[in-house]
Amino acid sequence: MNKAETEYPVESGSTFFKGIFIGGLIGAAAALLFAPKPGREMRSDLSEKFSTATDKTKEVAGVVTDKTKTIAATVGEKATDLASTVSAKASDIFTTVNDSKQQIAATLAETGKKIGDTVGSASADVASDVKDASKDVAEEASASSKDIADTANDAKEEVKASYKSSY
Repeated sequence: MNKAETEYPVESGSTFFKGIFIGGLIGAAAALLFAPKPGREMRSDLSEKFSTATDKTKEVAGVVTDKTKTIAATVGEKATDLASTVSAKASDIFTTVNDSKQQIAATLAETGKKIGDTVGSASADVASDVKDASKDVAEEASASSKDIADTANDAKEEVKASYKSSY
């Protein structure tokens, strides 16, 4: 977990709704006890307040749903990009290995003296390409992970800000 997750843990939805329900009951009881209005007016006011709270809750749930869909789409895109990069690098390595194999066969057919030099050169090329491909894949994976983490943190902050501004 990163620092932000430990400082602001995400609580489950059931805990949140239990708190809203208990708070609503306490608030309703206090309102009835200290209300200067008649019972019908008070019930009407409570009904309006409950409707407002319900609407705000639905609004927050909609925002959370939208942010979740956005994050899921971003993760899917990043995974697709990463898979494409890995596939392209694997294809490059295969082509390099195949080309090196053909070079070695041609060299063996032409002269027996240069076998050691050609094999060494081809192996160095393959090793370099594998090293470069591994580095490119690692950098792409790292960048994708950071983008996803940043998007998730931004969405979390927006939901928090939306929740705090709603109440």
